[in-house]
Amino acid sequence: MANDTATAPIARRGRWIENWDPEDVAAWDNGGAKVARRNLIWSVVAEHVGFSVWSIWSVMVLFMPQNVYHIDAAGKFFLVAMPTLVGAVLRLPYTFATAWFGGRNWTIFSALVLAIPTALTLYFMGHPETSYTTFMIVAAVAGFGGGNFASSMTNINAFYPQRFKGWALGLNAGGGNIGVPVIQVIGLLVISTAGNRSPHWVAAIYLVLIAFAAVGAALFMDNLANQRTDGRSLIDVMKYRDSWIIAFLYIGTFGSFIGFSFAFGQVLQLNFLAGLTHSGLTPAQAAAQASLHAAQIAFIGPLLGSLTRPVGGWLSDRVGGGKITLYAFVAMIFGAGILVTAGTIDDRAAGAPSGTIMSAYVIGFIILFVVSGLGNGSVYKMIPSIFAAKAHSAGHDETWSRTMSGALIGVAGAIGALGGVAINLVLRASYLSAAKSATMAFWVFLAFYVVCAVVTWYAYVRRPVGVPAPAMSNSKDQVAV
Repeated sequence: MANDTATAPIARRGRWIENWDPEDVAAWDNGGAKVARRNLIWSVVAEHVGFSVWSIWSVMVLFMPQNVYHIDAAGKFFLVAMPTLVGAVLRLPYTFATAWFGGRNWTIFSALVLAIPTALTLYFMGHPETSYTTFMIVAAVAGFGGGNFASSMTNINAFYPQRFKGWALGLNAGGGNIGVPVIQVIGLLVISTAGNRSPHWVAAIYLVLIAFAAVGAALFMDNLANQRTDGRSLIDVMKYRDSWIIAFLYIGTFGSFIGFSFAFGQVLQLNFLAGLTHSGLTPAQAAAQASLHAAQIAFIGPLLGSLTRPVGGWLSDRVGGGKITLYAFVAMIFGAGILVTAGTIDDRAAGAPSGTIMSAYVIGFIILFVVSGLGNGSVYKMIPSIFAAKAHSAGHDETWSRTMSGALIGVAGAIGALGGVAINLVLRASYLSAAKSATMAFWVFLAFYVVCAVVTWYAYVRRPVGVPAPAMSNSKDQVAV
């Protein structure tokens, strides 16, 4: 947008916008807001589909009875960890993709790429005799969907002014995150209508949605010519202590959200299956019933966590990201405490979990989903605030602030997603322990949230205005976060 006159038109070259400046209030009010909103809408659509494909194996494991696919619970936790790991790694290069190729161009490409893991899933799920190694590779390719988050967030960060970033980034991320419960609802509908042996319907539906997202991006999105980033910014941004702190906190918020989103259905399925073992059903019937019961509940947590993410950004715009993040971790400690209590009682009791214990499990997980969603929004809101303050104190321009914010969005997103890998691996180890339950994992989660709460309080809440100075810089910039 032009800076020399409030009513100057947006300069375009094809689908490229040459002079975008979201901080120009007059130009924003005279058409800029509509451009940003249109790009936000289709960014959400594409990221939404990306999240669904990324989490497709959290649904596929419900279609994989052990007596048919010969993969046990421990193997399934590894299976759902693979796309999480690959998606986390891809978030780093995806962070720079919109600056290199343009937000519109990259959104089209990254959406079309999702057809590869979706088609592979459709084919190999129809062949239960496929080796476990092949399933691991196919699941890993679904990690392409995880990379979309970083490019989408970096792109939208460049479109919106500082005063609206919390809302815009929260809405973009929340709309993307909701792709997890949506594919789980689709899985539920397929299981309830066609049974737990018809996974191809889920993949087929997403092949259509992938095409829809790519066409929408091609028709309605724009590239920003002045969006700048480079590999050096990844190194530069990690010179600041705040960058490491934010990445660590994002492990606790987003790592929890994505890790539990992938694992919740399987944890429920294992507990329901234990309750059906002596019900008189055949193994196939018990597996089908357990899958259905798990699918009926599993989507609720990710759905609520996705809906609360933009709320976390909105609250942070008004109260401060540091305070909201601290409150979120305190609530997560409470939720994990419920799981620890329920798990301990369950371990000491004989037989399958009682209805009360199952209710406690569900309540504990729902609390974790809801407040991790809030924390996702609040942590990401702090990123542009931190670098806006650093730019002001060091005399850098808005472009530097956007570049650093975009780089940290990618780094924090990658590191945070690795937390999702850790959650599945910890759960796997817990089920392989002598107790054969998730209680040990619940204790680990509780302890980690305590550490996150202490770090948040120390770094961003105990000071009235709270960004600590970077370890490798002499700047003393402060900002209310």
